[in-house]
Amino acid sequence: MAVAKTSVKSAGTKTAVSRPKSLRGAEQRFNQARKASILLKHVSDPTRLQVILILADGERHVGALCEQLSQSQPAVSHHLALLRHGGIIAPRRQGKNNFYSLTESGDGLARVVKNLIS
Repeated sequence: MAVAKTSVKSAGTKTAVSRPKSLRGAEQRFNQARKASILLKHVSDPTRLQVILILADGERHVGALCEQLSQSQPAVSHHLALLRHGGIIAPRRQGKNNFYSLTESGDGLARVVKNLIS
């Protein structure tokens, strides 16, 4: 059985702890699931999913998003902030205007959403 060695701090001292390879795999799966859970929480709203689908067609100005979503600028900005903090969209500032586009993660999410609804 393969064993991984890692250091663990215990009361200010370092000790070597051996973990079987199967535990490392379980930790990796847990970390992947945790990251996916956080990402899915960011998109667990119909408006945010609409934003992702709109941006899948290309970069948009905040005003255009407000118009397409039929929502106020503060409401759309709230959703954009959550998506931005989740690493799903990226802003680009041009003068006083903000434009948004999907990140690589956002592109992947858009493909998943499109596959789910088609």
